[in-house]
Amino acid sequence: MRIGLISDTHGNLDGWQRAWELVLSTCEVIVHCGDVLYHGPKFTPAPAYGPNDLAPAINSAPVPVLIARGNCDADVDQLMLEVPLQQPYLLAQWGKVRLLATHGHLTPVDEIVTLAQKWQVAFLITGHTHVPLVSEIGSLTHVNPGSPTYPLAEQEVLRRPTCGVIEEGAVRIFDLASGKELPVGS
Repeated sequence: MRIGLISDTHGNLDGWQRAWELVLSTCEVIVHCGDVLYHGPKFTPAPAYGPNDLAPAINSAPVPVLIARGNCDADVDQLMLEVPLQQPYLLAQWGKVRLLATHGHLTPVDEIVTLAQKWQVAFLITGHTHVPLVSEIGSLTHVNPGSPTYPLAEQEVLRRPTCGVIEEGAVRIFDLASGKELPVGS
């Protein structure tokens, strides 16, 4: 199973398209951790900001797209998207692989980790920070795919537009500008 990971697109069609071309088009399912259409009050709309274009692109994906509702997602966004925005958690299982996705703005990560461990989740996927992360916590892997639109990492090497993939139990994060895998990990 190849699971695509993306978060914090904030209405940017170019970011989605770059992620689609590099990673998501070869996935069997895509998990989006929220902040899908609206750029939010903290950001100036990025070039290619177009929620009216991004929504149909997501809706027409030939594979399932599962979305955890983010802090910038509103009821009006749900009117544009054909997939339900799930809040506060998106819990999914493929075979024996169980994952929990949430935007990450409502509950501290350590509390979500405790919940994920209780539910015997293999992968905890969060967004919100716009900073790519892969962290092993016991048998749990915490992943933040970053953002294809507004990268906010302090480290220059990680301040890139990103998305990720889970494949055969391994997580990889990709720089959408270069197409290269980023050195992200515990």
